[in-house]
Amino acid sequence: MTKLFTTGEQYPPERDIPRLARYKRGRIIFDGRHPEIYDRASSLLQDTPHAPQLKTLFIAVNLMDILLTKPADLLTGEPPTFESGTGAGSREQERLDSIVEENDLVQATHELVIGGGFRGDSYLKTYFGARADVSETEELGLEAPETALEPIIEAVPANIVFPELSKGSRKKFKAFNIAWIDWVEEPNGRVVRFISGIDRSYTPYLVVERHVPGYIIYERFKLEDKSVNTEWGAPIATFTIGESVPTGRDNDVVATGTDRLLVHHIPYKSVDDRWEGISGIEKLESVLAAINDRLVQIDYILWKHSDPTAYGPDIDEDSDDAVRLGGKWIPLEKDDVTPGYMTWNSQLEGAFKELDILLGLVYQMSETPQWLFGTTLAADKGGTGTSHTDSGAIKARFMPILAKVNRIRAHVDKALRDAIWTAMQLENYANDGVPNFEPYEPVYPRINWRDGLPRDEKEAAEVASIRTGAKPTMSVSDAVKYLDGVDDKLAEEMIRRIDEDEKRVNGTVGSTIFNEVVA
Repeated sequence: MTKLFTTGEQYPPERDIPRLARYKRGRIIFDGRHPEIYDRASSLLQDTPHAPQLKTLFIAVNLMDILLTKPADLLTGEPPTFESGTGAGSREQERLDSIVEENDLVQATHELVIGGGFRGDSYLKTYFGARADVSETEELGLEAPETALEPIIEAVPANIVFPELSKGSRKKFKAFNIAWIDWVEEPNGRVVRFISGIDRSYTPYLVVERHVPGYIIYERFKLEDKSVNTEWGAPIATFTIGESVPTGRDNDVVATGTDRLLVHHIPYKSVDDRWEGISGIEKLESVLAAINDRLVQIDYILWKHSDPTAYGPDIDEDSDDAVRLGGKWIPLEKDDVTPGYMTWNSQLEGAFKELDILLGLVYQMSETPQWLFGTTLAADKGGTGTSHTDSGAIKARFMPILAKVNRIRAHVDKALRDAIWTAMQLENYANDGVPNFEPYEPVYPRINWRDGLPRDEKEAAEVASIRTGAKPTMSVSDAVKYLDGVDDKLAEEMIRRIDEDEKRVNGTVGSTIFNEVVA
């Protein structure tokens, strides 16, 4: 196979439809919209009078939102530091800090981890270009301001990325296709009616950005409607690729100057026999459906019997002695049993026990202690998480979620370092021969991650002092960077201010003079 997208082929390819459907189902559950889960609950009673009530009482519990956000919080809650290995003040470290800061990579990492949690895959793309989009300014006929070109690292939606595997490999990529549909307003196109009631005519075009080592190839095709595939639990619209049309670019083949692919894959969880990542939702879909079903059942029973039917002697509702009761009334003769309410146990105790077990399974399968969120729901609560105070005990309590974060970090770390290294290569290649640009050697950076847990700094310092015989174990620069989470440039400025304060307070004489004893 040479290319995925050519005239006559299908978009998206048949092989990718299960993956795209999985992305869509995961997003629906993450957003708290559970149409397929609700169908499971209502199908049992769809032909009974209870179906309308079930639809009204439907409850969607969005557990996955908090469960997928917490690993991202622990990974980036304490910002990592990025080091080039060439020392503070070097050209390489200066450019590394700039690339990290300008692209806001810490925040991007937080978003990538959450997105990968419900999809299973995330992608970063590196390119050299203008960050500002001045297309609207030019569209209005105004003079667009000058925009500087710089290395850019940004996330790419996983549902528009279509990898091509190397021959004989299930993990190695030879190319990445970023392909999306561009709807252009044209005569004789598809008629689309907006909420305002205005009909517009649009034509779909497929825009393809194919990344291969050393080059980016741009293509554009017309699309024709084909069908909607619902085989995998989510509707995926398919199209037939038509004739190729001009892209509108000056050059459809652009050299990158590096043998690295500019798209970087980040699986949420991976195995050795496929490249697709495993999300944090797909193994839990049936359990989440059961939880919502059980809540609907409990809620319906409580509503149904909150106003129970009463029985007793026949009374005249128009008389002054009449007692009006809620619900239905079953009249009885005077010799019948004492008036009372008709109640039904409804097996609520068993329903709550099952709900308890289901909630516990979700937290266990997500490798997340319940008390991590400050509260607990299931019967086996496992404590509150605050009964241990020293750092070793706290880490032991957090071991399940820390192991999960470490697994996620391994994939994120590699992709970020690859992206930064590639950005440096692109910057040097694009600025080759450009005046006033100081070239430098691209370096593969190191990222110092933190676990996001509270740390007993006094305990750590005491351990270090014992192990080194009270010798310093950290430079002033490293200490400032670690404690305040700043880069080399800002740490250097903070140290300079500290030195100036010492000179101002103590003068130019060393402070040790006051410790000398006069004989």
